[in-house]
Amino acid sequence: MVAGSLQRKEDRKKNLALTPFAKPLIKQDFKTSILRQANFKGTKLLGASIFDADLTGADLSEADLRTDNSFSYLLANLSNMNLESTTVTGNTSFKGSNITGVDFKDVPLRDDEREYLCKVADGVNPTTGNATRDTLLCN
Repeated sequence: MVAGSLQRKEDRKKNLALTPFAKPLIKQDFKTSILRQANFKGTKLLGASIFDADLTGADLSEADLRTDNSFSYLLANLSNMNLESTTVTGNTSFKGSNITGVDFKDVPLRDDEREYLCKVADGVNPTTGNATRDTLLCN
């Protein structure tokens, strides 16, 4: 998959399951796409939109999704991901996702979601040096 190939409106909502992606994918539009088990490991996704995408089983470890993005994750590998200042939708759930080393700095979360994440949070983001529990403002 070449960068820029998802900019066309007709490419949205496609089944991109198991797709390995090129790096970087800055400002790509993955809205409502099926991205099950897709490999985004280490990919720069700055400004990308993955709103309402199905990311079940996707590998987003070490990916950089900073800035204003909207997304929801389910059972994805998010380890060491930088989510700084990312926007999450009200129905976002991280339950079942690997959040070890994720930087959640300035990510607005529902109270119940933050409470859950604080129970399972551990690790330090290798890029930012921030502890996951600290970025979640856990007690």
